[in-house]
Amino acid sequence: MLNFYHVARNAFRESLREPIFFLLLCTASILIGLFPTLSLFVFREQIKLVMDSSMATTMVFGLIAAVLCASHTVSREMRNGTVLLLLSKPVPRKNFILAKIAGTIGALTVFVFICNISSLISLRVACDQFRLDFTTMYIYYGLIAVSCIFGAVRNYILRRSFASSAVFGMLVSITIFAIILMFIPPSGESVPEYRDVLPAFVLLFFSVWMMGVITVTLSTRLDVIANLTVCSILFFSGLVSDYFFGKAAEESVLSASSFLYALIPNWQFFWLADALASKRHIPMEYILWSGVYCILYMSFCSFIAVILFRDREVAGTIT
Repeated sequence: MLNFYHVARNAFRESLREPIFFLLLCTASILIGLFPTLSLFVFREQIKLVMDSSMATTMVFGLIAAVLCASHTVSREMRNGTVLLLLSKPVPRKNFILAKIAGTIGALTVFVFICNISSLISLRVACDQFRLDFTTMYIYYGLIAVSCIFGAVRNYILRRSFASSAVFGMLVSITIFAIILMFIPPSGESVPEYRDVLPAFVLLFFSVWMMGVITVTLSTRLDVIANLTVCSILFFSGLVSDYFFGKAAEESVLSASSFLYALIPNWQFFWLADALASKRHIPMEYILWSGVYCILYMSFCSFIAVILFRDREVAGTIT
């Protein structure tokens, strides 16, 4: 159990240290902060625009981050032979790949959490149809800049990773700023309450966690480009699975459509931006059943990952 913890912790820390991880996070945060400026081109639909755009950005960038984290922690270590050092110690292959999954999920949790906090701040900026809260926007971007400066200073003085230090700075500063905004009354009446949007943001965690487990599973056999290609196909197929496979699966349980409908993750279960825009309440039962679906699918993918990695030549070149 101790070896499992150390492998998972190292996978988590190495993912945060990757410069591309911080670049994706910073780009997603900047885009989310810019979406309120586009609300001037819609009529009384600024909340829907910001919510749709922010959630889509979180899911897409989360997919890319998941592939890169998995490729770094599994594929690259298998390619350069680092895995041999770990497996030469009393670390079973099953524990190794499951720990890599846990570490990757931990890094993606930080990624989605920061994006969700940024989305809450972005909703606060889009407080009115014809007037944006530019003060909040400037402070938000200032915190991102300060986090980058914090990472640079910590890297220069303590020789710590710039990427992980900057991510930690964003995690702390943006979270504190969002908490402060909770106690300041908004200047617009269209800003939704935090308790209304939190269930939808919880579902984003589920979707990106599933992406992370899928990418780690595929990384046992595929390199980063092939992994990203397959995951992209699964992502877009899951978005339209209700249309192509859902109706046919209801008509016949024992069919190819029902098999594909069960095999391909249905990302529509985790996309409730329309419900938030129409101010509909998201019941807790829906969150719980979505969590059960997420856990079952992650367990299935973890089982497949263990099987694929059991007889894998860890020092060979990944195709």
